[in-house]
Amino acid sequence: MAERIVPPHFAAPTGPWSPAVKAPPGEMLFIAGCVSVDEDGTVVAPGDIECQTQQVMKNFQAVVEAAGMTMGDVGKTTNFLLDVRDYPAMAAVRQQYLAEPYPASTMVQVSGFLYQGLLVEIEGIAVAR
Repeated sequence: MAERIVPPHFAAPTGPWSPAVKAPPGEMLFIAGCVSVDEDGTVVAPGDIECQTQQVMKNFQAVVEAAGMTMGDVGKTTNFLLDVRDYPAMAAVRQQYLAEPYPASTMVQVSGFLYQGLLVEIEGIAVAR
């Protein structure tokens, strides 16, 4: 099980993330950026950040589970948003898939994605227990 690391006198995280996560030795899984596409490669819910984040997290979880891991093994995520103002909605959906200790997390605003209509992409690292 990962251990949440929050240094003393550190500002409390403002969402489902940790400043750092310490994981015991184990197999590592590097999860490529997951986007809001279905099994046919069609963009799901263009323009809808909540629906897109649901699809992203569904795809992310499928990758993690295909590797024989659980979402509790995720220690790091990097979140890419077209518009940083969508962060609260994205974080609320993402929180439904993650639990304490939340993964260390980075949020980046980008100017665009590979496919037209995408609003969010999430990549990560998991460590098997």
